[in-house]
Amino acid sequence: MEIWLIAIAVVLVGVVLVLMSVRIVKQWERGVVLRFGRLSGLKEPGFRVILPFIDRMIRVDLRIITVVLEPQEVITKDNVTIRVDAVVYFRVQDPAVAVIQVEDYSTATIQIALTTLRSVLGQSDLDEVLAHRDEINNRLRQIIDTQTEKPWGVLVTVAEVKDVLLPEGLQGAM
Repeated sequence: MEIWLIAIAVVLVGVVLVLMSVRIVKQWERGVVLRFGRLSGLKEPGFRVILPFIDRMIRVDLRIITVVLEPQEVITKDNVTIRVDAVVYFRVQDPAVAVIQVEDYSTATIQIALTTLRSVLGQSDLDEVLAHRDEINNRLRQIIDTQTEKPWGVLVTVAEVKDVLLPEGLQGAM
């Protein structure tokens, strides 16, 4: 009778361990596996097995992430305060680097985009912001991408100023 209880306990422990080791990686994800805290490798999409208690798998979404940046008040080069709305599209190009090099690649990319937006628009005249938005968008994307692609494995595909709101007093004067 005691042997049956031991056998049932061993089988239950075995089933629990098997369930803990099974992972399913979706088509649009990659699994970054850390073994005892060190990078062990990437898991491709499909049914994957890891070692429970030894391996940890972090799923990274490879799809394009769209972020509408919160409206920013920016003082242009000619001392005009404008309010701008912008959007950034980015995706993880290297999942291992994105997990290892930065704590939260999404938040970090958004913060760099906000800072770069204020910086680039602060170096531009109001006329340039209104008339040459394509050049500003290209400059934004290049600067953000340079800061995120190599060090973090994040590729910025689009950074675009959507809307520029002028102060009411300036709108009336125009």
